[in-house]
Amino acid sequence: MRALIVASLAAFAMPALAAPAASPELAQVQAHLRAVTTMIADFAQTDRNGRTLTGTLTLKRPGKVRFQYQAGVPLLIVGDGKALTMIDYQVSQVSRWPIGHSPLGVLLDPNADLSRVAKVVPSYDPGTITVEGRDSRHPEFGTISIVFAHSPAALGGLTMAGWTVVDAQNNRSTVRLSNQRFNVPVSDEAFAWRDPRPQGPRH
Repeated sequence: MRALIVASLAAFAMPALAAPAASPELAQVQAHLRAVTTMIADFAQTDRNGRTLTGTLTLKRPGKVRFQYQAGVPLLIVGDGKALTMIDYQVSQVSRWPIGHSPLGVLLDPNADLSRVAKVVPSYDPGTITVEGRDSRHPEFGTISIVFAHSPAALGGLTMAGWTVVDAQNNRSTVRLSNQRFNVPVSDEAFAWRDPRPQGPRH
């Protein structure tokens, strides 16, 4: 499961794609994202073998995100707008990935241009919009597809329902969101984390 999480982070860190032509659906997604200042949601992350981890996603724009996994999972992911940091408390290891102009970067930056990193693709459910990001120059990052559900009462008429990551080895990870709460108070302290590494120089 740790490898699955790392693959998901790699896909989130994809560089910018060539900007496709804007579409009404993409403009609606952009309007929704720009209306969101904070979000708290429950998530369930499932791999290709059906194994599932749950937790809480906390987002505060600009720049901050936290994936808090269920009790018993010694992993924590925190984003500061420049990089994603994964802390593995079991082995006292800290890893970082640049966010850059990535799908996650768009979620964290209200001024980001979604068309730089993604395009709308056909959705099997007429009640949703699916936005796909892929960099053909770096196939090792795989593909990420973010799903937004139509919801008239939500900001911009949409709610982010989750995403699917398919890596270069065709391993699939799906994250489903529920109980989304938008623009609720979120303290910056929610993104603090304890460094498990021994004191000394950082590399």
